[in-house]
Amino acid sequence: MNPLTPSKNDGLVQGLSRLPDPGSPPRNLWADARTRFFRNKAAVISLVVLSTIILACAIGPLLLPHAFDTADWDAMSLGPSFKNAHFWGTDEAGRDLLVRCLVGGRISLMVGLMATFASVTVGIAWGAVAGFVGGKVDAFMMRIVDMMYAIPYLLIAILLVTILGREFYLVVITITVFSWMDMARIVRGQTLSLRSREYVEAAHSIGVPIHRIITTHIVPNLLGVVVIYTTVTVPGVILTESVLSFLGLGIQEPMTSWGVLIEDGTKVMEVSPWILLFPAAMLSITLYCFNFIGDGMRDALDPKDR
Repeated sequence: MNPLTPSKNDGLVQGLSRLPDPGSPPRNLWADARTRFFRNKAAVISLVVLSTIILACAIGPLLLPHAFDTADWDAMSLGPSFKNAHFWGTDEAGRDLLVRCLVGGRISLMVGLMATFASVTVGIAWGAVAGFVGGKVDAFMMRIVDMMYAIPYLLIAILLVTILGREFYLVVITITVFSWMDMARIVRGQTLSLRSREYVEAAHSIGVPIHRIITTHIVPNLLGVVVIYTTVTVPGVILTESVLSFLGLGIQEPMTSWGVLIEDGTKVMEVSPWILLFPAAMLSITLYCFNFIGDGMRDALDPKDR
């Protein structure tokens, strides 16, 4: 045999050389995912920028000299200036725009995170039960999901606002009602593949109750998918809140949000463009950051890359 021709033994040796050292510590899935995530420069930069925005919205209004609902009658429609510490200018009522953007960011982020948490929780429970139980129960539950897709959320938002009034919690409820279906479909699909695993069948064979199998064996193994989808859901929910507030169906005065500020800015964009540009920029940057972080989480937890 030609010594330059690779033999089967050479391939076997190369394959064995790639195996982990028996004396080395076992690989940790989350440690590997964290390493891959921090290699993604766009995701890391977005995480830093988003953390800065959240921190500024949380403590910024406490450090600035103006209240978000206090008017400065000597500085109405003032452009960005150091005069009276109105660094981002004021609106038509003389209210400091920087403070209002930070307070509006609080509301928008709170609505986004609360509605996302509620929708993800409902979606996980619905999809896990439908996927694990299967049969007629699965068919019935997924037909309800299909029916929910067919209902225009804007119509329901208008009805809720008309009947119950314009309250903060109604915005969260309205967004939650129409944002859990995607998570339910994703979780159901993953559950259908997980319920045939050996450890699930073993638990079922020894009489473990269905609810315990779902909570201890199914849901923990869905964590990667849930984390990825959650980071993608948050920007969509924030954008939905902004659209509702822009249409006058969301957050109402004296509270404010980025959607409310953008709606105010569109009325005077020709004479006072900064009133529109600053809240729109903060909303856009936040949405981009969440999307880049979601892409980074998806790449880090992608099973093909493990």
